[in-house]
Amino acid sequence: MLLLFLGIGLAAGVLSGLFGIGGGLLIVPALMYLARFPVKLALGTSLGALLLPVGLLGAYTYWQNGHVHVRASLLIAVGLTGGALVGARLAQAIPGVTLQRMFALFMVAMAIQLWLQAGSA
Repeated sequence: MLLLFLGIGLAAGVLSGLFGIGGGLLIVPALMYLARFPVKLALGTSLGALLLPVGLLGAYTYWQNGHVHVRASLLIAVGLTGGALVGARLAQAIPGVTLQRMFALFMVAMAIQLWLQAGSA
């Protein structure tokens, strides 16, 4: 699980640097499908990973209700730190139109995956 959580954080960091996204579009679905977290645990853990920059109060509320995996949140945060730098640097080398199309394809793929998974839950 250590490598899984670090990988999720790294991927979220790269996509954050490339597209300005991470938590809702990548971390939450990845925790649900790859780590098999229930949705509330995935949401709380994602907020925990984004704790300092974004989700202190939200993560605290989830934590109070037992819906934050603290270790996973911290490991994802480590990956986010390095990944955001890598993604931001990659984005500088990719033409704007290509980056926009990549982002659109990513969102469509995630939407289809979420749609299909909702039908089987």
